[in-house]
Amino acid sequence: MKSVVVTSEQELDTCLGIRREVFIIEQEVPEDLEIDELDHLESAATHVLLYDNEQAVATARLKPYNDDTAKVQRVAVLRQCRGNGYGDAMMQVLEQLARSQNYREIVLDAQCHAAGFYEKLGYEIISDKFMDAGIEHVRMKKALRQ
Repeated sequence: MKSVVVTSEQELDTCLGIRREVFIIEQEVPEDLEIDELDHLESAATHVLLYDNEQAVATARLKPYNDDTAKVQRVAVLRQCRGNGYGDAMMQVLEQLARSQNYREIVLDAQCHAAGFYEKLGYEIISDKFMDAGIEHVRMKKALRQ
């Protein structure tokens, strides 16, 4: 397994392809809500790909939230690849990336069905449920050890 910080249009297209499959096709999120202003190379977000045997299996992005906090967004693992630890591996990569950028904590908006996954990784729920793109979410956070 290897992770790559996206630096080319081809890699970004791979990220967007995974997200289209997971969010737009599988979860029926409208494309105009899924693809946004952070989905280009010059944006404030850092996009990450996770590969296993040269196949892209997962993607996510990290963006500044405030001076001390980064926000994880768009965590997606291909359906046929789930259950193999790729989500855990992606979150470890994102946490290390946030530490390297001197962030002290991470926030994320988790789909409610995935909150338990993030809780196992040390995230805590800090909000009531809310709707985003027609799906129930909760905001979660985790302090990063330096």
